[in-house]
Amino acid sequence: MTQFKAHASGSKILSDKLREDIDKEIQKITENNTKIKVVQISKAIDPDITIAQANNLGISELIGKGVSNYSHSIESRIHNVLLAASKFNGLIVPKNSVFSFNDVIGDISASTGYQAAYVIKDGKTVLGDGGGVCQVSTTLFRAALDTGLPIIDRTAHAYRVSYYENGSEPGFDATIYSPSVDFKFQNNTPGAILIETEEDTANNILVFKMYGTPDGRDVQISPVTIWDVAPPPEPTYEDDPTLPNGQVKQIDYAAWGAKTKFDYKVIKIDGTISIDETFFSNYRPWRAVFLRGTKT
Repeated sequence: MTQFKAHASGSKILSDKLREDIDKEIQKITENNTKIKVVQISKAIDPDITIAQANNLGISELIGKGVSNYSHSIESRIHNVLLAASKFNGLIVPKNSVFSFNDVIGDISASTGYQAAYVIKDGKTVLGDGGGVCQVSTTLFRAALDTGLPIIDRTAHAYRVSYYENGSEPGFDATIYSPSVDFKFQNNTPGAILIETEEDTANNILVFKMYGTPDGRDVQISPVTIWDVAPPPEPTYEDDPTLPNGQVKQIDYAAWGAKTKFDYKVIKIDGTISIDETFFSNYRPWRAVFLRGTKT
C-alpha cells in the first residue's frame, strides 16, 4: 500500500451548548428587546489518523483476502450487499484491537437505505430489511481466516444457504443479527490493518482485502468434514385467502441439513502455534413452504 487519501478535519455539532445558548439568547431578547446574536453551533474536530501518521501504521502490503459469490440474488439483496460492503471500505483496524461487525454496520433498516430481501427470522425465511448483509459478514470472516487472525465471535447460519456455497465448501459462513449475534476478530498483527472492499458486479463477486504488516505467519485450513447429512422435511402448504384460488406461491426453500467442521491453525515464523481451533457448524434440515390460494 503506497497511497493514502489526505485527511480532512470534520465538524461536530455542539448540541448541548447550542441548546443552552439559544435558551439564553431567547431569554435576553424577551427581557431586553436586544438584537439577535450569532451563537457557535459546531467546532472543528481533527481526524483520528492524519496523513503524516498514515505511513507509521505498518500498512505496507496485502496480507489476506476473502471472496464470496452472491449470484442468483434478487435485486434488493444485491443492493443490500453493496450498501453494507461500502461501510467497511477504507476502515483501519488498530493493532491489538477487537473488530466488531455490528459496531460498523450500525442500524440495518429502511431508514438507513436497506431494502426488503430474504432473512432468517424466528425459524422462517421471510422478507426483512437488510437481507443479504450476512454475505458481507461471511466474506469478512473468510478474509480474517486467510489473514490468520484470532476469531473472537462467529455464528453459523441456521441452515445451508446456497449463496455461501457458490465456489466454497459449507461451513465458511458467518451470520449476524444485531445486537445479539455479531462477528468479531482481533488484529494481532505487528501493525494496523486497512480493509478494502471490491465488488465485481458483472460476476456477482464480493472481495474483502486486508492490508498490513506481514510477519511470516503460516495459515493452515483443513478440508471440510461433513456428516449427519439429512434430507429436508416434506414441504408444507398453507392456505392464503389473498391469492387467487388454485394459485401456488413458494415462500421458503428446502435445504439439506448437515454438520460440518474444519480446523484452523496459525503457526508463527518461529514455529510456535498461535491458533489451533476447530469451527463447527450445525445446519438444520429446512422444509419448503408454499402458499395455496383460496380466494374466490
